[in-house]
Amino acid sequence: MLNFLSSKPENSKGRLYNEYDDQPYRSLFQRDRDRIIHSTAFRKLKQKTQVFIDNESDYYRTRLTHTLEVSQISRSLCRILELNEDLGECIALAHDLGHPPFGHNGEKVLNSKMENFFGFNHNEQTLRVITQLEKKYHQFDGLNLSWESVEGIVKHNGVFIDKIPKEIFDYNIINNLDLKKNPSIEAQIASLSDDIAYHNHDIDDAIRANLIDIEQIYEIKHFNKIINKIYKTFNDIDKSVLVSEVIRTSIKFMVEDIYEQTIKNINKNSIKSIIDVQNFTTFLVEMSEEMKNNGVEIKNFLYKNVYNHKKLEEKRKNCEKIIVKLFDHFCNNFSKLPNDWRNKEKILKKERIVCDYIAGMTDRYAYSQYKSINE
Repeated sequence: MLNFLSSKPENSKGRLYNEYDDQPYRSLFQRDRDRIIHSTAFRKLKQKTQVFIDNESDYYRTRLTHTLEVSQISRSLCRILELNEDLGECIALAHDLGHPPFGHNGEKVLNSKMENFFGFNHNEQTLRVITQLEKKYHQFDGLNLSWESVEGIVKHNGVFIDKIPKEIFDYNIINNLDLKKNPSIEAQIASLSDDIAYHNHDIDDAIRANLIDIEQIYEIKHFNKIINKIYKTFNDIDKSVLVSEVIRTSIKFMVEDIYEQTIKNINKNSIKSIIDVQNFTTFLVEMSEEMKNNGVEIKNFLYKNVYNHKKLEEKRKNCEKIIVKLFDHFCNNFSKLPNDWRNKEKILKKERIVCDYIAGMTDRYAYSQYKSINE
């Protein structure tokens, strides 16, 4: 199908640091994927907030389960389009490695605290994780992923035209990622797979949390159509099963829509090579106009009825207080940091070290540290 646009590991620009290649049975991108899965940052995602605070229930999605769902959707799309599944999966698995504890609320606090030190953003932090903070190899810091994997991770949300964040700017000096050019088709797929996952699974979790009910999502045209179709087929379906059927069908429709629209875009714009993809004015992987509008409607619904819900707001404010307290405590008591973190002061500002330390915490560990300094 689109095999001619697939990223081939044998054509890779390679790794920033040369390594002795003793893995003949795994391709470059397979090894990248495996390095991400075996990383410390990836394991910590199991206890980091997606939307609902991790300690509220065993059933809500965490940052890890969300990441796995994104990677599954990304791999499925890459497969049906005959693209490189390993690269699409790799980018999806790594895209949230830089998230701090307590989701976007933790990110907001760290960004405020780092205002005078170039701020904090989870995408930039992901780059720090995969190029600096992971310590698993004698020869280099980070995971030394292939150029294609790093490029896709950095640019999966779009190119950088004007303002380039400092972390990305500095890294680009030593390993040029062509920041003004589009990433691979696989990276574009990983980006939309993220949208599909949270549009659907945040609805699922919100119903489970009793913040909304199945009747409310009738307001959304996309889901209304799906529910009516399911009731025509199974008129006696249990409501708890109905939710699962709705989410499953919705994901199916979105994946099929992206597949069809992407093929149309490739053909309409006479895309013949990876270079054409890189030089095209926008992403070629996208939804149809109708499905884009559905996505906007779902997102607006989630902000109105879920993300800004009063039940979540109080807990989020408490989580923000925890991050503020931890940041101030470690900046004022730098000697309380573990030795390996304190030793970084020779090359990094104290605030950056504290920020990295807190960003790497799980929700549970942040809670325990907060409790210990308040005893």
